[in-house]
Amino acid sequence: MEQFEPDRLSAAQYAAMRRSLTSGRGALTRRSLLRASGVGALTLGGMSTLGACGIPPAKRSGDTPVASDDHSDAEKEIAFSNWTEYMDTSDDEKTRPTLEEFTKRTGIKVKYTEDINDNVEFFGKIRPQLAAGQDTGRDLIVVTDWLAARIIRLGWAQRLDPSHLPHAYANLIPQFRTPDWDPGRAYSYPWTGIDTVIAYNAKATDGRKVDSVTQLLDDPSLKGRVGFLTEMRDTVGMTLLDQGKDPASFTTADYDEAIGRLQKGVDKKQIRRFTGNDYTSDLDKGDLAACLAWAGDVIQLQAGNPDIKYAIPAPGYITSSDNLLVPAHARHKANAERLIDFYYEPPIAAQLAAFISYVCPVEGVKDELAKIDPALADNPLIVPDRAMAAKAHSFRSLTGEEETAYEEKFAKLIGA
Repeated sequence: MEQFEPDRLSAAQYAAMRRSLTSGRGALTRRSLLRASGVGALTLGGMSTLGACGIPPAKRSGDTPVASDDHSDAEKEIAFSNWTEYMDTSDDEKTRPTLEEFTKRTGIKVKYTEDINDNVEFFGKIRPQLAAGQDTGRDLIVVTDWLAARIIRLGWAQRLDPSHLPHAYANLIPQFRTPDWDPGRAYSYPWTGIDTVIAYNAKATDGRKVDSVTQLLDDPSLKGRVGFLTEMRDTVGMTLLDQGKDPASFTTADYDEAIGRLQKGVDKKQIRRFTGNDYTSDLDKGDLAACLAWAGDVIQLQAGNPDIKYAIPAPGYITSSDNLLVPAHARHKANAERLIDFYYEPPIAAQLAAFISYVCPVEGVKDELAKIDPALADNPLIVPDRAMAAKAHSFRSLTGEEETAYEEKFAKLIGA
């Protein structure tokens, strides 16, 4: 039988993931970001499971993915793994209202576990079972787009049945419908979106608006008080957009031009530093006048500081997503699909969005969210209006060779 080596990760990719885990997106604790104490540590041994050799993936790209025997009819249950504080809870934090509503309506009990602290660590937990063709003990998981792409490519996600997903199919907003790693959403549906925008402290800028990467890199009044992100796709993606390039179809020459432009910002000390989510305290205090930021952070900062503003650059912004997947060999695929579809009903989606304050991927949620909190319904960082949705851009998928080369260049730029 022919064997196929799994995707290997280079030293540059490992380094990028370490940055993400310690201070970047991987370190976010979702709704409680500003009051969180941190995330679980990932050892080098755990990280090495991503590139371990000797275990073949379930398929090569293009092959039929491995399915499982579905026990949904006989076993009315689901095991659902998610990130911490990524689900609505009651005021006394003893119940999860939407999950209870799902069980009441369907009779399907949900074993809900907050056991995802970061993508790499979680993949290290489930990879051995997936590679061995075994059930992971989970019917539904939530992972960020780059890891979702990897799991799908390796054949470790089950193809979803559209007939079980009428609300999801009808209500998914256009900006998330056709990622290049899962065109048409055959294997995944977004749980939330993550947008990269420009944030600024109006007090620190003397009331001046900051609304472009060009301004971040060239405005002398901001010199030494500008921040960019240690997440390569966000920082380079936003720079590509500012240069008139499409992050969904850029070339290596385009990438190198963006790196060169950022390097000039470093050399002339326009850029104070590259940060993970630790930019929030500096922006709040005004030590950073302006920076690239994640929309979820901005919403939380604005709750305590009216000087925090944000802007969507004219060329657009970078968006990504955390995604629902059914792992290969999961026992309760149909039950999991019912739960996915449940969260695409606008009233349910509104309850979730009101609690976690991330981009809601569900069409028609605005009116339902307005019944809960009109301010949230009118916030385009949670419910993108047409103008904002039209400016959303995704960073294209990279080959293994590209990712290694690009991360090496980016690491040199940020001094990592």
